[in-house]
Amino acid sequence: MLDLRYVLDHLDEVRTALSRRSSAAASSLARIEELGEERKRTIRELEELLRQRNAESEAMGKIADKKSAEFAQKREALRALGDRAKELEARQKAAQDEVEQVLLSVPNVPYEKIPDGKSESENRVVRIVGDKPSFAFDPKDHVDVGLGLGIFDFERAVKITGARFTVLKGAGAQLERALMMFMLDLHTREHGYTEIWPPALVNADTLRGTGQLPKFEADLFKIANTLDEGDNRGVALYLSPTAEAQLTNLHRDEILEPGSLPIKYTAYTPCFRSEAGSYGRDTRGLIRQHQFDKVELFQLVEPEHALDALEALTAHAEVVLQRLQLHYRVVELCAGDLGANSRRTYDLEVWLPGQSAYREISSCSWFGDFQARRAKIRYRKGTAKTDKPELVHTLNGSGLAIGRTLVALLEQHQQADGSIHVPRALQPYLGGLEVIKP
Repeated sequence: MLDLRYVLDHLDEVRTALSRRSSAAASSLARIEELGEERKRTIRELEELLRQRNAESEAMGKIADKKSAEFAQKREALRALGDRAKELEARQKAAQDEVEQVLLSVPNVPYEKIPDGKSESENRVVRIVGDKPSFAFDPKDHVDVGLGLGIFDFERAVKITGARFTVLKGAGAQLERALMMFMLDLHTREHGYTEIWPPALVNADTLRGTGQLPKFEADLFKIANTLDEGDNRGVALYLSPTAEAQLTNLHRDEILEPGSLPIKYTAYTPCFRSEAGSYGRDTRGLIRQHQFDKVELFQLVEPEHALDALEALTAHAEVVLQRLQLHYRVVELCAGDLGANSRRTYDLEVWLPGQSAYREISSCSWFGDFQARRAKIRYRKGTAKTDKPELVHTLNGSGLAIGRTLVALLEQHQQADGSIHVPRALQPYLGGLEVIKP
């Protein structure tokens, strides 16, 4: 969430910045401007009324005869002023509540150095890593490779749950587990992240803290029943769409002590997204599922270190692709393709020969203090009494999406006989297995 005071004091500047995203993003400030002006008018009127009430009260106090008509008249006038003050206070609170609610739907201000553009076609390729794999045969897509290996069962998944769910079996299930363990070991042992194993169910406050609510409620799975214990009685729960939600909210409503930053977390979680409106696109295979597995990278940092942290976090995700011998590229998103919460984002796009296309496998983003303001995560720079708490900056990225990594492995490492080569980095997690055969 943006800083309301800053928005109201710098409306033209913020509007210009948001127009880099879209005209709709910029126009979202119109109601905030209206409410801000109403709030100012109400405050001025309330201040004048309170000044008047104080003067009337002082005048009434000077009347000697408390039973006189003059005293009664002053008392009635004061009562009317009090009623009017309550009305104005209610109007002020209503305007404040509405402007804060509207502000929840306003996206973050793009970083000034990211490319201009309105769609993914205008994203900037930062680097290309490795060479595209070449084949002496026509490469298959991951669905055909997986079915040939006998590791997918889409029909039974539909029977169990419905469309856009998958059953992995045999070597497919083992590969999914091996990828999870490999990623977690890499990030904890080499990159210095602390592993977290969070709940898969989250409450509305958690999703509001990271921006999934209210903007993306249609993409969430909300469960029918609620918590029924103690202070949580009646609390609505959702299936988590990403571990970003849990990791960010570990420190919600906290003030972090001096010297505690940076904080770096990684977590494996199943993720659940209904992805409304995407039906008919990428519904074949594992590319766009309602349930998928992911290893997340998350950092809390001091503002002055945030951009360097984004480069480091992106590099950590890249190491996964490099160790798995997968060809990919890094793309910086233009302002018009940027996620609502982000100020700057690098997408890692892995090459899928079966589709002859690059597909996103990780988004690594810097959010500034946008999420921290919602979640009220602050830190102290020092121990002096003059050191007031400041908002942290948050960053996150997939390290990686496991299902899409499996897709890339099947397509880039496929062999003419239908088998796939297992990268050396994964072999210890599969008992030394070097080739998975049909």
